[in-house]
Parts: sequence; structure tokens; C-alpha cells
Amino acid sequence: MTAPSRLLRLGGPALFVLLWSTGFVGAKYGLPYAEPFTFLGVRLVVAAALLAGLALVLRSARPRGPAQYRHASVAGVLLHAGYLGGVFYGISVGVPAGVSAVVVSLQPVVVAVLAVPLLGERATARQWAGLLLGLAGVALVVGPGIAAAGPAAPLPVSGVLACVVGLAAGTAGTLYQKRHGDEVPLVWGTAVQYAAASVLLLALAFATEDTTIRWTGEFVAAFVWLVLVLSLGAVLLLLVLLRRGTAAGVSSLYYLVPPATAVEAYLLFGERLAPLSLLGIAVTTVGVALVVVPPRRRAAVSA
Repeated sequence: MTAPSRLLRLGGPALFVLLWSTGFVGAKYGLPYAEPFTFLGVRLVVAAALLAGLALVLRSARPRGPAQYRHASVAGVLLHAGYLGGVFYGISVGVPAGVSAVVVSLQPVVVAVLAVPLLGERATARQWAGLLLGLAGVALVVGPGIAAAGPAAPLPVSGVLACVVGLAAGTAGTLYQKRHGDEVPLVWGTAVQYAAASVLLLALAFATEDTTIRWTGEFVAAFVWLVLVLSLGAVLLLLVLLRRGTAAGVSSLYYLVPPATAVEAYLLFGERLAPLSLLGIAVTTVGVALVVVPPRRRAAVSA
């Protein structure tokens, strides 16, 4: 492998982790000024329009037939309405950005295990040990907050459950995209994903929220960042990585997101995690690594 190709293989995933981790921070900045489903619905409408315009300019191929439109729509609802909707709702009701990142970071473990029956991969004892360790790590992170009493405010149960819903939807969306989305044209397919997700999110917004947005400087900055950097840059990069790698391998990048988010939340918001929660981040990281990082093979000894 040449040096440029090595740099590309390392740089793409590293850039994805950096960009994806800022999504939790962008949500924290923008959610005081708009309710979660309204925020996300409007964001994805704008992102879908921008991508459709880009696809027209580039004369990109369109999805072929109803099946590809259906696959793109299902993946979009899971990856964007389900995953992002759960995370945004959780943060909006008081779950710290770092904690929400840890909960959904369990996705690579779940993907790796479910990929056995769905994608034909074989689970090992090491992977099962990683799954249990990852579950224990998440419990260490969120358990103290839920059970907290006194001056420390407990984590809202509804917010934690919303993050779990986001975890489940993101896992299902990743597996579905890997199985059915490789043949769907990237730019038009992503625009369809956003359009389908925005329909569901705006329906939820009109049913449960007042759909008011305060267009402050902070909100506009967060909105622009989330549309351009996350919805266009990071998500397109994610879909490219999924086409080039395995579902479990690409999902493994999520285990690097919580440490990055924790550092960003500390620098920007002064969020601190209890020592037990920090231990939980470490345990979760080790558990996920056991699942998704292949063991080193001993070099063959030449005769």
C-alpha cells in the first residue's frame, strides 16, 4: 500500500470522527432556541434541497426504480429521524452531550453482533466478551446519573431512553444501508434519505411541539454548521466509508466519538463527568475494541 493510500485510509475515518463528534456540540448550542424535532426537520429539509441542487449541477445518477427509492427512504428514516431524533431529544431534556455520545457509541458492538446472522459474519468468544464489557461500561456512565440524589441533578430517564432509541435506530440503519444501499447513487440517494426523514420529523414536530425557532446568532451558527459540516460532509463521508468497508468496521469509529465529544463539551460548556462515568467511557471503549478490532496475527517465520 502506498503512503498516500495509507494516509487516505487513516485520514477519512479520523476526519469522520472529528466531524461527527461536533454534532453533539452543535445540538447543545442550537437546542435552547428550537425544539428537537423542529430543529432536525428544518435542518434536513435544507440539507435535502442543497444535495438535490448539487446532484443536478453534477448531473449525478438518480436512483433506479421504486426499490432504490424505498431503500434510501428506509435508511434515511432510521439513520436521521431515528438516530438523530433520539439524540436531539435526549440532549433537549437534559442529557449531557458526553453521556448521549457514550450511549449511542455502543452501536459498533451491537452492529458487530447482529452482523453475524444478517451479513454472514461469525461471532467469536472475544466479541461476546466485548459486548458484555461494553454494556457494563454504558451502565457505569449512565447509572450514577439516573440514581443521583441531592445537589447533583439526575439524568432524565426519558432522555436516556431516547438515546437508547437512537442507538437502536442507528444500528438498524447502518445494517440496512450496508445491505441495501451500496447500489443507490450516493448524492441523490442521500437527498432522498433526508427528504424521507424530514417528513417524519416535521410530522412529529407539528404533533408534539409549537414549531417556533428563535433565529439567534448562536442558533444560526449551529444550524449552518450542522447542515454543511454534518449533514453534507460527515454523512456523505460515512456512506462512502460504508461502501468501502464492513458495517462492523465502519461502526467501530463511533467508539472514538465519546472521548472527542467529552473534550469538546468540557472546553465549550464546562461539562464534567463523574470519575465513575469516566471509567465507564474507558470500559466501553475496551469492550467495543474487543468486538471490532481484529487480533494481531503472528508473522509467519520464514524457513
